[in-house]
Amino acid sequence: MTPLARIVLASASPRRLELLRSLGIEVIVAPAPFAEDDDADLAPIEMARRHARGKMAAVVRSFPDEVVVTADTVVDLDGRAFNKPRDATDAVRMLRALSGRTHRVHTAFVLAAEGRIVADDCETTAVRFHTLDDDEIAAYVATGEPMDKAGAYGIQGRGALLVERIEGDFYTVMGFPLARFARALRHAGYTLPEARSGAA
Repeated sequence: MTPLARIVLASASPRRLELLRSLGIEVIVAPAPFAEDDDADLAPIEMARRHARGKMAAVVRSFPDEVVVTADTVVDLDGRAFNKPRDATDAVRMLRALSGRTHRVHTAFVLAAEGRIVADDCETTAVRFHTLDDDEIAAYVATGEPMDKAGAYGIQGRGALLVERIEGDFYTVMGFPLARFARALRHAGYTLPEARSGAA
């Protein structure tokens, strides 16, 4: 097993950066030059997988000697994909649709080492929203938090107040399934850095 001290994150997501750093890994941020298209012919889970693979294809040759990870999150309501809202009106539309309903969140990731794909996986978590009134939705959208997040909410921020319950991995909803990723690393022959002991 090879200790993994550093990884290239081909994403501009501050949530993914935070989660990877929580594992004690040095993270190089190199967002992928890849356009996330809303492919209406794809099921939401396949859209997440396609986007994660597309991001990897766009960056992997630039880091032939590094471990690289890409990811994509798609919110799925009855087979309809909700990505990042275009504007505040679109965010309101999404949140009204999710109100009082259970949706699924798919986060796909692709892992490459030395230019070769070593993992291509996806985790899904079910999320149920409280029934939201228009004032609640308007107040949340006014915070600006929904604008860079799939489904127009962030479960790690004020969006947590919209959620009645979840079934599955919290970090998948946040944008990166840590446990599944750690298992993929081990399967590929890598170990995480040893945890540092706290000060006495």
